[in-house]
Amino acid sequence: MFHDRTHASFMLVEQLKKHRFGNAIVLAIPRGGVPIGYTIARQLGLPLDIIMAKKIGHPFNSEFAIGAVSESKIVLTDTEGITKDYIQSEVERLRQVMKEKYNTLAHERTPVGLKDKVVILVDDGLATGNTMRVCIDEIKQSNPAKIIVAVPVASSSAAKMIQPLVDEFVCLHTTANFFAVGNFYENFNEVSDENVRKFLEKIDEKNNFFNYDT
Repeated sequence: MFHDRTHASFMLVEQLKKHRFGNAIVLAIPRGGVPIGYTIARQLGLPLDIIMAKKIGHPFNSEFAIGAVSESKIVLTDTEGITKDYIQSEVERLRQVMKEKYNTLAHERTPVGLKDKVVILVDDGLATGNTMRVCIDEIKQSNPAKIIVAVPVASSSAAKMIQPLVDEFVCLHTTANFFAVGNFYENFNEVSDENVRKFLEKIDEKNNFFNYDT
């Protein structure tokens, strides 16, 4: 049990110290992954950016995910009885939503290049792992030097799926008895869009002060 996301992220920092002030970037999945990413980036002296992905909901139950979508990649896990037209229209809709959301959250920031970088991809937990998986597929297109996934907690099934896809998998706790990410935090307050913007602005101010090459 973690007290909150900050507590969990400081524990992750201990596992990532070798990347301090290195040729690396922290990528966080909004919104819950951003407080995690902010602490890691600040403690390691690294730039922080966000990567957008959305779950694809079932047509008859939007809470039940049948996959995930990023800017250019799709992961589908359970599409029995679901039409291709539905999937196509939902992917197009979600990509438009993600584009608008990124503009809202990042607000004229220039995305940090990933080519030849060590990418530390973070979230506050992995339930199915589909969102993380589609983000990994998206990142690989940019030819990074290495991809590291760092999360406080993951279901055993998600960990088993993600670990072979990346160069390094850092997870503080895995369990088969996984119901929701929030169950592993004493304080799991909602992260607002405004919170995300502030985290990005604060890390930019710190990095600009030290004149990091981003």
